[in-house]
Amino acid sequence: MKLRLLLAATMLCALSVQALAEDGRAYKEGPVTAVTYVKTKPGQFDAYVKWLDTTFKPENEALIKAKIITGYKVYANQARDAHDADLILSVTYPNMAALDNLNERSDAITEKFQGNLDKQNQGFADRGSMREILGSKYIRELILK
Repeated sequence: MKLRLLLAATMLCALSVQALAEDGRAYKEGPVTAVTYVKTKPGQFDAYVKWLDTTFKPENEALIKAKIITGYKVYANQARDAHDADLILSVTYPNMAALDNLNERSDAITEKFQGNLDKQNQGFADRGSMREILGSKYIRELILK
């Protein structure tokens, strides 16, 4: 009798742990991606893509190596009208918490590729002659169970 009670209690505990593990959602939260929509100015597409290749790419490769980001991509987009992006940039972080204190963890790498904060701000302004940032947003991947 004691053996049956012990077995029943053990099974009840196992089922309780499984019930706690299942929250009823059909997904789990995955990586977070920052997406930026860019409209290059007339005649500046190649110049801007060259900057992406010579600065954006190596900087992001260094951020991957430092385990700050998990990936980045550059997409060409067929603009539907004069106000639509022709490039879409993405940078992926392991999760939302990875954005906490991001500058503290990434400033040294950014300075290596873009200079101090004053030079970074000037570079951003200079790139304004090549492109317009139409907007950006964060999206989170949902991983279906």
